[in-house]
Amino acid sequence: MFSSVIMKLILAVLVLALVLVVETQAQWHRYPGQAIGGAKDMWRAYRDMRKANWKGADKYFHARGNYDAARRGPGGRWAAKVISDGREALQGLSRRGNSDAAADQAANRWGRNGGNPNRYRPKGLPKKY
Repeated sequence: MFSSVIMKLILAVLVLALVLVVETQAQWHRYPGQAIGGAKDMWRAYRDMRKANWKGADKYFHARGNYDAARRGPGGRWAAKVISDGREALQGLSRRGNSDAAADQAANRWGRNGGNPNRYRPKGLPKKY
């Protein structure tokens, strides 16, 4: 009796694991497209930040780029993290203080985790951004 219950439990765990593996693998083909789209979202946010040239808008554009990229799915979220971390690492080489980098990373995480980028939107920034 006891071994029958254990065998059923083991079988149930194996079936669950198989279902999870198959479901995870079934989405693999979307990842590259999501990553490419996420990289484009990050580029668009950077381009808009440069074009806007608005004092105090840096965190907003960080959050917006990460938010847009992460909405594409796991591939977009991955691209946003890699690009954000890489950008901060490169900028960190030329910065003297870490407080701005920490604030940038907080905005990156906020957007990547689905937070509304408008939390960081400065007053007066044109609506087109």
